Amino acid sequence: MRAKAMRVTKTKVPVRTGVAVARPLVTDLRGLILQARQQVAQAVNTGLTLLYWHIGSRIRCDLLKEKRAEYGAKILQAVSAKLVAEFGRGYSERNLANMVRFAEVFPDPVILQAVPAKLSWTHVVSIIWLDDPLKRDFYAEMCRIERWSTRTLEKKIGGMLFERTALSKKPAKLAEIELKQLREKDKLTPDLVFRDPYFLDFLGLKDTYAERDLEAAILRQMEAFILELGVGFAFLERQKRVSVDGVDHYLDLLFYHRHLRRLVAVELKLEDFKPGDKGQMELYLGWLNRYERKEGEESPIGLILCAGKRQETVELLNLERSGIQVSSYWTKALPRVQMERKLHEAVTLARARLKLGAP
Repeated sequence: MRAKAMRVTKTKVPVRTGVAVARPLVTDLRGLILQARQQVAQAVNTGLTLLYWHIGSRIRCDLLKEKRAEYGAKILQAVSAKLVAEFGRGYSERNLANMVRFAEVFPDPVILQAVPAKLSWTHVVSIIWLDDPLKRDFYAEMCRIERWSTRTLEKKIGGMLFERTALSKKPAKLAEIELKQLREKDKLTPDLVFRDPYFLDFLGLKDTYAERDLEAAILRQMEAFILELGVGFAFLERQKRVSVDGVDHYLDLLFYHRHLRRLVAVELKLEDFKPGDKGQMELYLGWLNRYERKEGEESPIGLILCAGKRQETVELLNLERSGIQVSSYWTKALPRVQMERKLHEAVTLARARLKLGAP
């Protein structure tokens, strides 16, 4: 007869307690690893971008000595062939041209140090080929402050965001001062936040519509509307009841802006801006300042979105002193060429009026 094999019963060690004890430790270690990875990635990005600037600067010095276009093309081709063979496709002829351009438009090493810390090389490439220095600085700083992806940056440039800000309409020296404050103090101003015009073509409105239709469409497309307003806006209420002397008034939309640290009242108008719209908005802002403003917040600011506006009327009313912005909106997308022409005309006219000091 075969001897029966004895069963050996293994005692199971409870592991749940060990796992429960280890969970906080693993969470802490995971946080340390992710933080270190992020720091390493940022350090690599900074070092790589600075390297590209130095390469571009060195090549540019060589090109400036010759001052011949055909020499420049040949030297880039020859240098690229050598570097690609040893270091890879990151040193293609096209990318070397980007490096040279980078060194050309950001010649000051002091300003340069703020650029790569927050921006990737793909961000830099999107910015350096813009023709206006103010425009380059604006997009670089807004990328840094609002942490735009490369895709978002390209969309903002394509939508001519800079040309739609009040900053673009200021004299260059004043605009430079404002960008310097943004760079050194991370100080956002209404001129950097608000746009004119706003593109509301995503609302899908028909040729004729009522004010309630516009408001309803915005509420349906609130995510897209906030994206058009810009980073930092948080929606609070619609048809905010404002009771003054027993009379109820209703504010169309109420937002809060995190970076400006203030309430933003938005009024929608189907017609062109009228002087009486200022008084209505001042009433809303005064009420919000008295009853809704929290400790540590700046005074509320108003945005009147209207079908159009007359520049002299807006200027004579000194709306900035009342904390009021007036912007038009476009519910239909314009062809690119027509949009560029209209925005460039608006910027040129506004700068000319400011320079002359004319109303």
